[in-house]
Amino acid sequence: MGQKIAQSVYDFRIMREKGYRYVDKTDLLYPLVTRDGDAFYFISRPRRFGKSLMLSTLECIFRGRRDLFQGLAIDKLDYDWAEYPILHFNFATMKVETFELFTQQFVERVSRTIEAAGGTYNPAVTPDTNFADAIRFLARERGKPVVVLIDEYDAPVSASLNDIEKATAIRATLSSFYGEIKNNASNIRFMMMTGVTRFTQLSVFSALNNLNDLTMDARYATLLGYTEEELDANFDEDLHEHAQVMGLSYEDYRAELRRWYNGYRFAKNNAVRVYNPVAIAKTLGAKEPTFSPTWSKTGRPSALMNYLSMRDIDNRDYENVRGITESALDVCRLEAIQPVSMFYQSGYLTIKDVKHSLFTLGIPNEEVRLDLNSLLAQYAAQEEGGEAFRDAACFSLMEADFEAFFTQVRALFAHLPYGSTEVRVPEAGYQRILYVLFASWLPFRVTAEDRQAQGRADLVVESDERVFIFELKVDGTAAEAIAQIKERGYAEPYRALGKPIHLIGLNFKSENHTLDETAVETLD
Repeated sequence: MGQKIAQSVYDFRIMREKGYRYVDKTDLLYPLVTRDGDAFYFISRPRRFGKSLMLSTLECIFRGRRDLFQGLAIDKLDYDWAEYPILHFNFATMKVETFELFTQQFVERVSRTIEAAGGTYNPAVTPDTNFADAIRFLARERGKPVVVLIDEYDAPVSASLNDIEKATAIRATLSSFYGEIKNNASNIRFMMMTGVTRFTQLSVFSALNNLNDLTMDARYATLLGYTEEELDANFDEDLHEHAQVMGLSYEDYRAELRRWYNGYRFAKNNAVRVYNPVAIAKTLGAKEPTFSPTWSKTGRPSALMNYLSMRDIDNRDYENVRGITESALDVCRLEAIQPVSMFYQSGYLTIKDVKHSLFTLGIPNEEVRLDLNSLLAQYAAQEEGGEAFRDAACFSLMEADFEAFFTQVRALFAHLPYGSTEVRVPEAGYQRILYVLFASWLPFRVTAEDRQAQGRADLVVESDERVFIFELKVDGTAAEAIAQIKERGYAEPYRALGKPIHLIGLNFKSENHTLDETAVETLD
């Protein structure tokens, strides 16, 4: 194709002028920018999903830069290409260690944006007053209503979720600021606000009763992210070349690409799934083509990390979270945020199915699964060195150093928060924790409840050199677990691999939720 693949460029003008590949979404933007009245929009998507590029594209549209849109869908439509004054705010990566530092940074961001648009910032009054004054001044001075673009509206609050008092104070400041959008609606031509987290208590949602929330709008489910058709239309040559270099048939390659990076669904009434655009760019742009974590390597979302730093993670199966209402996916009270809503809004969970207006959520793809498992393992260990703990435990198992492995697993379960010891933890609960531990380690291939003719093995862990078959008991014995593996023939499908097969029995005590007994047998 001749065009470069942008891996870290999110400015539409630069992409078009420098010859970067651009996946055309302007046909979806067209009905938004041509709406007559009530053109106030909000959309929430996980980080690194193209939100900044979309806002940059909108800015170029409202600057009347038709020259940048030659060959794109909107250039063939009846858009008038008028130029409007623009206030483009970006509240990402602000320093919020203290409320005072946030205030300083907020003033700097607001003043810089207003002055860049041709207005004047008055330090004697508040940022929200300056915002309102700038809207009125620019509309009067330019003779046209103002376009307001706000990138990462929620970032300062998200970055403060480890301190609810500070987060609440920041939210109050932002609420006053965003409230000026409604107060000055007559002077605003268009408004688009993006973020990762949908904080429903921010006044932009309560005060702007005409706000059009596109987050779950079926018409805009593919506004951000790439569909299969868009991959075919924009990256066909790259995909074929990538498959060839990796030594895969094209069909197998696309199946693996789908497994690793596809799977996001953003609407209850539109089942189309999209790829993470950053994952596609980094995979196709890599010097040595491979399937590996990409999105997760760009950093974990601050909202989730700050939230997790102050809370325990409930022991649930995140592969299949059922019976979730749409309202449960929003963040309402800062002091009562649920883990599921944070994982969903951060991109670690997505919509898998919708029945009777209830959502089933699950992990979108393999790269997210690996990162979530690593994250859960870290917090299960309840220490900053959670990943080091995981690595040590998994390496001991891989080396068949069972004494060291059992010692590490005992320590893990001894530190887990289960609430009251009177609450019985089911076998599946212990199984899930081990699955998370193993599945987050790349050298392992892990199967949970592997289906066999006579039952299921609780866990099967494969390395290049060995197979480990786990059976778990609660208030039983480790010997009973080993006996079950042998009696039901769980090892038989793996004998043909020609690897040592280790049968591992674990027994947990419901009284104190600890690992009580262990047993190992090795089949040659």
